[in-house]
Amino acid sequence: MTRVAITAASGHLGAAIAKNAIEILGSENVIGLARTPEKAQTLGIEIRPGDYESRTDLESSLDGVDAVLLVSGMDAPDKRIVQHRNVIEAAKTAGVKKIVYTSIQGAEQNTAFSPIVQSNRQTEEEVRDSGLEWVIGRNGIYVEPDVDYIETYKQQGEIANCAGDGLCGYTTRGELGAAYARMLTSPTHNGQTYNLHGQAITQTQLADLMNQAFGTNLKYREMSVADYRAERISALGEFLGSVIAGIYEGIRIGATNNESQFEKAVGRPHQSWENYFQQLST
Repeated sequence: MTRVAITAASGHLGAAIAKNAIEILGSENVIGLARTPEKAQTLGIEIRPGDYESRTDLESSLDGVDAVLLVSGMDAPDKRIVQHRNVIEAAKTAGVKKIVYTSIQGAEQNTAFSPIVQSNRQTEEEVRDSGLEWVIGRNGIYVEPDVDYIETYKQQGEIANCAGDGLCGYTTRGELGAAYARMLTSPTHNGQTYNLHGQAITQTQLADLMNQAFGTNLKYREMSVADYRAERISALGEFLGSVIAGIYEGIRIGATNNESQFEKAVGRPHQSWENYFQQLST
């Protein structure tokens, strides 16, 4: 029986992947790694230390593991490349046979988000060159932050950003959890790179879906990239504000409107947005 480990198990994505892996393999064959292990205890599986900065802890925690799921870190691009490399090298030292990496979609050049995309591409290359069996997923944009922002949208009466008419391949952590658990546990996906998202939609369509779910009357208002960046920096600070604006600029130029391989990964279509938002309203 395959024994798997999932890093960042205390986070939303790591936890979703772990729960789906448990359904496939049983809790005794799923190990969670977490920088702060006590934060992942509710998963009901063995939790081991998983700080990306500690090669020693990672090597020990990956002992006896057949496959590891590497959840992309949240640090600055240069730091996360080194952190991801620590996991890859620890996996090799510990005798892990397979690594699955959660990468991202987005503009690789000319936006403030591009350095983060480039750092993910660097890790993708190192995963492919690791000598291990590998699978890479490129996540679409999470839709949950928009849902969580509904009270602010209500106050503003609109969704305003610089995405314009660009189509965005959104996804949810729940759907990604289903995809990565199968990519981790089935050899049929080895050597593949999958774009993981649902049907691509515009911001106007997103506003319509939000209205149906929450009984609101939101409109979409397009902003220039410069104006949106300035507004986000004012609200969130230079780094995060620039990154958020870069994500929406990527949507604007088509960087998140890609062919999805979600069905290949899971064996079923991605949940429809009509169904997802209908569930929110019940």
